[in-house]
Amino acid sequence: MLLVCVCGGLGTMVRYIFDVSIRRWWHHAFPLATLLVNVIASFCAGMAAAGYVYHTVDQATSLMFVAGFLGGMSTFSAAVSEMVSLARNRRWWLAFSYALMSMVVPLVCAAAGWGLVAVTR
Repeated sequence: MLLVCVCGGLGTMVRYIFDVSIRRWWHHAFPLATLLVNVIASFCAGMAAAGYVYHTVDQATSLMFVAGFLGGMSTFSAAVSEMVSLARNRRWWLAFSYALMSMVVPLVCAAAGWGLVAVTR
């Protein structure tokens, strides 16, 4: 349990570094930083899930990585907050497209991560 917490803290630090780094060069209203972090976390979660199912990774390691590190790295709450902020600023199309991408793209990336492990095993 303690390792899951430590990994969650590390994931949060990685998210912060990604967020700050991306925002340094991305100066548009679209919240690219959060979307990219969630996409990367989803891809890694797909790989971890496949690794567990194909008995490449044990359950404890998979849970520590997915629930801990990736749970700390990814952020659905920030994505929802950014959607609401876009809508409040009457950027309807941007809010809608961001909401749609925040739901569809991570699912596709999780499937791609799973597929990568399935193909290379």
